[in-house]
Amino acid sequence: MRQILTSSKAISIDTGLLILRIMAGAAMITHGWPKFQNVINGNFQFGDPIGLGVETSLVLAAFAEFICSLLVIAGFFTRLATIPLIINMSVAFFIAHSADDFGVKEKAFLYLGMFIVLLLTGPGKYSIDKQMGK
Repeated sequence: MRQILTSSKAISIDTGLLILRIMAGAAMITHGWPKFQNVINGNFQFGDPIGLGVETSLVLAAFAEFICSLLVIAGFFTRLATIPLIINMSVAFFIAHSADDFGVKEKAFLYLGMFIVLLLTGPGKYSIDKQMGK
C-alpha cells in the first residue's frame, strides 16, 4: 500500500500531465472560442481591466484562451504557451474579479493553478515537445 501511495513512476506522472494538459486546455477553449469568434467578426465589446484598450484586451484574451490552449493540449511549446494563460488568469482573478466572492472567481483561480503546474513541470512524455526533443 505504501508503494502505491508514494510511487512516482514516470508513466504515472506523464499520464497525469497528459490528462491535466487535455482537461485544462479543453476547458479553457470553451471560454476562448467565443472570444476568438468575436475577434474574427470584428465585435470588440469586451472589458479593459488593465488599460490596454478594449480591442487589445480582447485579442490578447482570445489568443491566450484559444490559441495557447490548443498548444497546451498538443503539448507544443507548452511552457511558452502557459505564460499568456497564466497572465490572463491572473488578470481575471486578481483584477477583473477582485471585488467578487471567491465562488465567482474560483474558475480563474483553478485555471491559474493548473497552468502554473504545467509551466513548472513541462508537458510530460506524451507531447510534441518531448518528441521534438529526441
